[in-house]
Amino acid sequence: QVQLAESGGGSVEPGGSLRLSCLVSRFTAKTYCMGWFRQAPGKQREGVATFDSAGRATYRDSVEGRFTVSKDNTENILYLEMNNLNPEDTAMYYCAADASEYCSFRRAYAGMDYRGKGTLVTVSS
Repeated sequence: QVQLAESGGGSVEPGGSLRLSCLVSRFTAKTYCMGWFRQAPGKQREGVATFDSAGRATYRDSVEGRFTVSKDNTENILYLEMNNLNPEDTAMYYCAADASEYCSFRRAYAGMDYRGKGTLVTVSS
């Protein structure tokens, strides 16, 4: 069965950087959408960034220019490079994937077929 495993979370000071990884196992769709979502304490889960099989990326406004989503097709790992982090980025980060052609950070996490368990990012001084 398809499995997604996130790693790379941790605690950083404001202005710091982290790189999240999502190892995607046994997912062989040629057309796909993969994405990062996050849920901050007391808030709804929201889409952060997506990456599709055509190499197109989308970002929510609050992370545009600071975060970069990419994929290593050889290792089947989805990355999220996060720079200039601020306390509002504190959240549990989840990756998700499915074989949909529609790929946008506006997609609902619950609508993705495959989802990981998350990795915690804390930004605090």
